[in-house]
Amino acid sequence: MKAYPSIPAVDSAPDELLDGGHLWLQELLDGTLLRFRIDDSGGVRFGDRTTVFPPGDVPVEYRHATRFVQRALDYDAVLGADLESVVFYCVAMHQQTIDYDWDRTPAVLGIDVWEGDRFLPPDAVEQAFERIGLIPVNTFAKEVRAVDFDPDSYTVPESNWYDGQAYGVVLRSKTGEQATMHADGMDSELGPEDPDTAELVDEFVTPRRLEQTAGELSAQGQSPDADTLFEHLFEQLLRRFHRTLVGDDVDLTQVRSRLSARINEFLEPTTGR
Repeated sequence: MKAYPSIPAVDSAPDELLDGGHLWLQELLDGTLLRFRIDDSGGVRFGDRTTVFPPGDVPVEYRHATRFVQRALDYDAVLGADLESVVFYCVAMHQQTIDYDWDRTPAVLGIDVWEGDRFLPPDAVEQAFERIGLIPVNTFAKEVRAVDFDPDSYTVPESNWYDGQAYGVVLRSKTGEQATMHADGMDSELGPEDPDTAELVDEFVTPRRLEQTAGELSAQGQSPDADTLFEHLFEQLLRRFHRTLVGDDVDLTQVRSRLSARINEFLEPTTGR
């Protein structure tokens, strides 16, 4: 599965990016790269920027994103299609620097597609993701004359996914050159937070959220039992509090224990749920 190249900052980008042609200006997303391929039978194989995940062994912090892809994928659109040489690149939208509006921000947004021996132009990328049932990254402006674009005077617009300025912008040409610009003050990562994890679980896993989650699972044809609720809510906790809960030095035992307790409290009054 073809790896995704790093994108240079605009002041280190190839000269041809701004010397001619036209640019698409897209939102720079504050998340983690997720790539995938679809085989002839509709099976999906995932990876991050450096690793292709073994089948059935997706790291826990990516499961919210991989499940989203598998649920959203339009299998009628992909079955029978020649996708052997196609790789889809997305951003797994979990907490890094920016706290997006997690209730309306998709778990993944599509950013690029490799087909055969090239990356597709941005208009074809949009169409490819929409065809398979996924949402492409939003575009701030299309067909901007490159020679008219001045990075020094450009102001990064508001984000499409939370109430505030976007993390930055990606400049893309139709011939494959790309560059990034960060909004002022958003070009450095924050360190991990260190709240009380039991308190964090209590604040997030409210009775209202449990009722809502149980209803969503039922609407999807899943039984909202303890195991299913735990799996869904644990993934959402890792998504929304990724900066706090994901890392080699983080012990999730307390989180798991407190989440199980909250779910059991919710289920106990209603037998047969």
